[in-house]
Amino acid sequence: MELTQLIGFGVAGNFAGHLEQAGEASDFVNVKVKDTIQPKAIFPFYVPHHSDSFLSVYPVSHDRIQFPKGADNLQIEPEVCLICDVEYENNQVKALVPREFAAFNDCSIRRPGARKISEKKNWGAASKGMSLQRLALDKFSAGGELDHYHIASFLRRNNVCHAYGLDSPAIEYSYFHETLLDWVIEKMNNQKDEGPAEDIAALLAKAKYPQRVIISIGATRYTPFGEQNFLQPGDESIVVVYDARRYNADQIKQMASSGELIGEGMSVLCQRVVAE
Repeated sequence: MELTQLIGFGVAGNFAGHLEQAGEASDFVNVKVKDTIQPKAIFPFYVPHHSDSFLSVYPVSHDRIQFPKGADNLQIEPEVCLICDVEYENNQVKALVPREFAAFNDCSIRRPGARKISEKKNWGAASKGMSLQRLALDKFSAGGELDHYHIASFLRRNNVCHAYGLDSPAIEYSYFHETLLDWVIEKMNNQKDEGPAEDIAALLAKAKYPQRVIISIGATRYTPFGEQNFLQPGDESIVVVYDARRYNADQIKQMASSGELIGEGMSVLCQRVVAE
């Protein structure tokens, strides 16, 4: 199936400390959560067939980030994304079945005062990123293949490669496995148009109840360099989701520095930042 037929959602606040580093914790001050680690909301970044919205523009690229005019605070958001089948019953989401995972860049414009999360997420074509290397999921539960993977990210600038996000095990996501899927399903069916959040059930209807969905499950924390340095035209953004049984963090950084991120057990996303 063409990826343009899949609806795209992200999870906000699923890695402890990320929202604070991104200066976005205040956006969710009025969002009620049942515990301190629960994510804040899901947000759309792409809604096919939603012709009266900017969200109808497919934003995902595997090789570039289109730098929008007037932007000065674009950040890489290194994540794992899940490609899931969706099962419906009476126009409600009954089940999500993850089939694949990949490296994802939920690249964002830091826009203080933005009304909705999505306004920071899709500014047109090539405003997001997903690796062409989508890896099969045996299961999305404890002991599954993804449990062994880490997320790393780098920014290459003037031929120098900087660590951008902290090298992070996927199992450090606050909500993961069935807990995450159950929470996402509840939000898809019941999340309201309140504060920075949007009515997801209405967007699924606009999208004609797509059979598959891309879910980016949350960005990792930044290194001091990543927290303080925004993207510029000419930079290269690198996100790697790799099998920590095969590689260690130092090996991945060396491979990123040499531009030779090739091997089994990794999903690699390299995007050149291009000015309009």
